[in-house]
This record gives sequence, C-alpha cells and structure tokens, in this order.
Amino acid sequence: MNIIGPDELLFGVEDREACSRYLLDYGLAKIGDDAECTRFEALDGTAIELRSASDATLPPATSGKSMLRETIYGVADDASLDAIAAELQKDRTVARLQDGSITCVDDMGFALRFRRTTRRSFTAEPDLTNAPGAPPQRPPNRIGAQPDKVVVPRTLSHVVLFVPDAARAEAFYTRLGFRTTDRFTGVGPFMRPAGSLDHHTLFMIQAPPFLKGLEHFTFHVGSVTELLQAGARFEARGHETFWGPGRHVFGSNWFWYFNSPLGCHVEYDADMDLHDDTWIARESPATADSSQLFLFTRREKWFPSGGPPK
Repeated sequence: MNIIGPDELLFGVEDREACSRYLLDYGLAKIGDDAECTRFEALDGTAIELRSASDATLPPATSGKSMLRETIYGVADDASLDAIAAELQKDRTVARLQDGSITCVDDMGFALRFRRTTRRSFTAEPDLTNAPGAPPQRPPNRIGAQPDKVVVPRTLSHVVLFVPDAARAEAFYTRLGFRTTDRFTGVGPFMRPAGSLDHHTLFMIQAPPFLKGLEHFTFHVGSVTELLQAGARFEARGHETFWGPGRHVFGSNWFWYFNSPLGCHVEYDADMDLHDDTWIARESPATADSSQLFLFTRREKWFPSGGPPK
C-alpha cells in the first residue's frame, strides 16, 4: 500500500478569521476562501482547510478540545486505494466517494480519507552550507545570511496524535503498511508509510481518553536557517512559543513549536532523517535527554556596544 503521507488536514474551528491570520503568518498561501471553507497550501500543494465547527458535513470531533476533523492521506496509485479498501472492509465501514477516494474511521475514532495524492512537484532554492574538510556547497560571493529571505513551508511533514491505546493504534496503521521507526517506551511509536522515507509522518502519544485528538502538525521548511528565521518572525508577530527552537533525537529534525488557535500546537520542522526498510527501530524511555539533543531559549537581538545583556 503505497501511502505517501498526509496530504491535507481538515479542521472545524470556531474563529476562522483568527485561524486564517495564524496560518498566513506561518507562511502558507491562502488559495481559496468562501462562505464554506478557507484553504491554505504549501509549495507542494499539501494543505490545511478550515471550516466552521458547526458545519454538518464534517466528521464529528474526537474530543472537546481537538479541532481536527479529518486527515486526508495521499496514495501513489489506484491499486493502493483498492488494497486499502479491501483491508479496511474486513472490520469496518468504508465509503467510496465520487472522486474515487475512500473514507473510514480508525481504531481510535479519527476520521480518515485516502485518495490519489494531489501533491505537485516544485523547485525551491536549497540553503547551502560550507564546512571545512568538505567541498564547498555555496560558491564564492554567494551570501548565506539573507535578512529578507522569504521562507515558505514546503510540504506537510507529520501529525502527532493523543490516543487512548497506542498499541492498538500502532497495529491499525501497521495493517496499512506503516513501519515503526522508533519508539518511546510506554508512550508510543514514530511511524512512516511505505511511500515516504521520512523518519515519521505519524507519532502517537498514549494519553487519557479525554485528551484524544491532535497534539501538533508541522510543515517542513528548507533548512535550519529557514526554521530560525521563520520562527523569529512568527514570534515577532505575537505568536507564543511553546517549545524550541531545538533539535530532536529521534528523527534528528530541528523544531520550533507554537501555541495556536487551532486547538493544537503548530511546529516548524527542518532536516529530518530518512530511513528505508533496513532500518531497525530504536526504543528509549521518554525523557528530556531522549527527546531533544539540545534546546535554545531565544532572546531579542543584542549587540556588544550596548553593554552586557541584562
């Protein structure tokens, strides 16, 4: 089952205007806005769609806090769609929509849709790094620090879910061809689908039933520099840091998390590990040391001529 990863997240929100401002500040492009929904896209077309929480066409909420209503996974071909439908029809209702996509509910109660991926190819300038002992990536006279650089999220990276039974949830996604790449003992698995080499497109956290829902989502940006520039600008626009910036251990991805009006945290993500089927999953207790290689506390810009920092 060649599932590529999450193509789109559908939210039912109380304040669509506030959520729209947030996603615009985050860097996504608004490409549709009408009475029913507002749609935001990254460079490859992966998207966030906002609808009113009262929209009767939405799947039900999983809890009082979580505003995520549906996760839409992109698959590579019709054969994968047929295989997913055949597998899931063994023990649950699967609906086939007019566009050929299929819908169901997973074992934790999250609404899912699978469709031929709508991701598009794109070209984005790489952020090159020069390091002694290695051939230069950035040629002479090409400047690395660009204060006016426009940072645009490139692709929807992953979702993290609070689930009441992480072992059962892991078994469900394993049926769909997901592989566990690493695991926090007693917490839950990091998983990637067959169509992606990313360390994870899904991480699940064991939690009480009343917390069931989306903990965070994130889009990849192009580099650590892009993450730091985007995060600093986002914070300067009044969005509150939750965690970061720093670098994770499992996945190695750089991170910077922010509070949001979407009922979850939202992250910037850069430089994630890639794994193939030869990778052997690691396991570790969930601690501060196993979760992050290091963590920074950002401060306002400072220059020595102004005296020592206060």
